[in-house]
Amino acid sequence: MKKDIKSMMPEETAEYFKSAGEQSFRAQQVFTWLHKGVTGFDDMTDLSADLRKKLDDDFVITFPDLVDKRISQKDGTIKYLLRVSDNDTVECVFMEHNHGTSLCISTQIGCKMNCKFCASTLEGFKRNLSPSEMLDQILFTRADTNKRISNVVLMGTGEPLDNFDNVMKFLKLVSHPKGINIGSRHLTLSTCGITENIDRLVEYDVQLTLAISLHAPDDETRSYLIPTNRNTGVKELFQAGSRFFQKTGRRVTYEYAMIDGVNDSIDQAKTLSELLTGSQSHLNIIKLNDIAESELKPSSKKNVDDFIGILSKNRVNFTVRRSLGSDIEAACGQLRRRNM
Repeated sequence: MKKDIKSMMPEETAEYFKSAGEQSFRAQQVFTWLHKGVTGFDDMTDLSADLRKKLDDDFVITFPDLVDKRISQKDGTIKYLLRVSDNDTVECVFMEHNHGTSLCISTQIGCKMNCKFCASTLEGFKRNLSPSEMLDQILFTRADTNKRISNVVLMGTGEPLDNFDNVMKFLKLVSHPKGINIGSRHLTLSTCGITENIDRLVEYDVQLTLAISLHAPDDETRSYLIPTNRNTGVKELFQAGSRFFQKTGRRVTYEYAMIDGVNDSIDQAKTLSELLTGSQSHLNIIKLNDIAESELKPSSKKNVDDFIGILSKNRVNFTVRRSLGSDIEAACGQLRRRNM
């Protein structure tokens, strides 16, 4: 089988060139071409025709096809449906902010976490995405919009820490100075809380932003919303977040979608305040976005105002996140595996 060359670091391809009797600097040339977004070896014009032929015989260059593109009439957010190598599909979302652009990418086809408020899990889990397939979402969007992607959030379909090895390889590739070169502090990884892999993440000393989907301050509610909580619990989740901060110095963000009658009570606001006070973390309050198949509904404005009033009174560090792309099902929790 041909190898996936875009999922390889330059030092890995250098071994190939050495065995082929070529200079090792060819590996860096190929790496740079790939991260410019070329889709074929014939585009690598500073390589000989014979070498391009040999590369084509031994390697494949992944690149997705566009299936669908939707642009929000509210805020200009763009959602892409892309067909990958096995003819399945993934979604990614391009957003523009005052501080630059960001792209929300998927890390798996489908999701096995079964979070009650999220559409990504509705059609089940199929497979992990490769490092190249994660990179391809950036390369495709950059080419289509003709804009530099300044921030990447691993917050689309899938649980990044369930695809740990491929995600770690992607993080190395995307931040490589000779490639796309998006620095670690411009990368955000969102997880529902696989605590053992949060601890593994610390060992790599990646200076990214860790976003933990909290959504409830107590085990009963959180286990209802996020079944994986039964394996850990809220206390252990916060302990893992604390360990991440202590080892990296990077403040953890906790995500909290406001759900009517589920997690928006005054008592829950008080419990949440107790958890967050003095924790060196940040809370993101999110409006729950509608999913047709779900009975869960967003909290009322009054409940949100009362809830954040308690947070303010207790001096919790929080923001209320602006929802983008909800009219094209591109907002938080709305991405899914679609086949059109």
